[in-house]
Amino acid sequence: MSAETTQAASEAEPEWDPEAVRRHRGLFRVIERRRSPKLRRSDITVTEESAVKRAVKAAMLGNAMEWFDFGIYSYMAVTLGKVFFPSGNPTAQTLASFGAFAAAFLLRPIGGFVFGPLGDRIGRKKVLSLTMIMMALGTFGIGLVPSYAAIGIWAPVLLLLFRVIQGFSTGGEYGGAATFIAEYAPDKRRGFFGSYLEFGTLAGYVGAAGLVTILTTALDDGAMLSWGWRVPFLVAGPLGLIGMYMRLRLEDTPAFQELEREQERGADRPKFRFGPFFRDHWRALLLCMVLVAAYDIADYGLLSYMPTYLTDELKYGSTAGLVALVVVMVVLMCLVHPLGALSDRVGRKPVLLTGMLGFVVLTVPAFLLLRSGGHVAIYAGLLLLGLCLLTFLATMSAVLPALFPTEVRYSALAISFNVAGSLFGGTTPLVMEGLTSATGNSLMPAFYMMFAAVVGAVAVLFMKETARQPLAGSPPSVSTAEEASALVTAQYPRGPLSHLPADLPDDGPAEPETPGDREPAVA
Repeated sequence: MSAETTQAASEAEPEWDPEAVRRHRGLFRVIERRRSPKLRRSDITVTEESAVKRAVKAAMLGNAMEWFDFGIYSYMAVTLGKVFFPSGNPTAQTLASFGAFAAAFLLRPIGGFVFGPLGDRIGRKKVLSLTMIMMALGTFGIGLVPSYAAIGIWAPVLLLLFRVIQGFSTGGEYGGAATFIAEYAPDKRRGFFGSYLEFGTLAGYVGAAGLVTILTTALDDGAMLSWGWRVPFLVAGPLGLIGMYMRLRLEDTPAFQELEREQERGADRPKFRFGPFFRDHWRALLLCMVLVAAYDIADYGLLSYMPTYLTDELKYGSTAGLVALVVVMVVLMCLVHPLGALSDRVGRKPVLLTGMLGFVVLTVPAFLLLRSGGHVAIYAGLLLLGLCLLTFLATMSAVLPALFPTEVRYSALAISFNVAGSLFGGTTPLVMEGLTSATGNSLMPAFYMMFAAVVGAVAVLFMKETARQPLAGSPPSVSTAEEASALVTAQYPRGPLSHLPADLPDDGPAEPETPGDREPAVA
């Protein structure tokens, strides 16, 4: 509710005569309770930690698979160009390979528009299981496609088909996984549990970079072109089946189950319509897109573009660059959970603003360290950028779902995240390379990151602090029944009756008993 609406409602409240309140205290208590109902223990969701951990693992695995696939493709773009496209011009082969890579980004918003509303209508679990198996089939299928030398033009056609399947399914993956964890996690620990989703992001990149490094080191060029390139893609098949099994075993989120119960009780649940959806939520959608743009430019700039930058611009060995990036990502994996827990205590905004300021102040020094060429300096430069990115990784999966109410959360997050990802994330390596080539200034990627951080910082200032608060449209969520009781006990009388003494005689009608002694709902 906006501040203007709240103020108008406050001004519309009747001025009660104190003497009338004194004579009929019970009656006015009933009116006050109807107008400002108190929280009851039965309104609070208690989420068992074992259920939260199962949900987190299932969501994390899908996110790890998504970035494992994108990491493999970006790290093996040159090899895949030679396998799937006509020989002759190596540059044309690489560009064609990156063109198929970009096709997945073009399909992601379409997947968001399809899977988002579907997740709000039939449930988060069903849609996430579907996106998981589609993503696994797309990745596994690429590993089975014959080379251009074997089937000619059908090789790039089939490659493009499976990339389209991957991109379409990915459109519903991150938004659904972030929603799933946020709606399962207790309010006081949403940052900690949400950080596991980005732990999956780093794990996917580390797995891809590590596997590609091992293969390129152990195999010669002939073996890589013949069969070695297939290994990382074929690994996705078994992982997808495991992830789908884990997700199907879960119940849907407590917040979505509450929506279903309200519908069973006859509550109106309108169908998703794009016009009202964008009209009612455009501010939150715009805020989400700006935050995602800043996040994606930093994320893709470091984790996807940096190996190319080290090799092409700084003439650093490709294998050495991948190893350095893997080491930095392992360090980030060790720190992402503590920082997510810290955001639960101090808030999301201070952590995010620290990261934005870090990019503004430290990006140019980090790139200068990279340009110095020494191994220690390169590791130090990558680590500086990684620590700034860590503030995004630790908080974003808790920040973004909290921007939207429960009934449209999956739709809004899937659409805004993937539109911004396509416009800014998928284009980041291309923009950075283009700026560097056009200006001849190897610091242009640093300036691009800094600009994104400044815009992101402005968005954070407009963002509402959501740490330790219930999600919009969802009841409070706690870890134990004791916490639920404490929330109820901590409430105090509100409104015009709060100033009256507790032992004031009551000549009015008896106040109906509040069912506050009922047990809280358990997820």
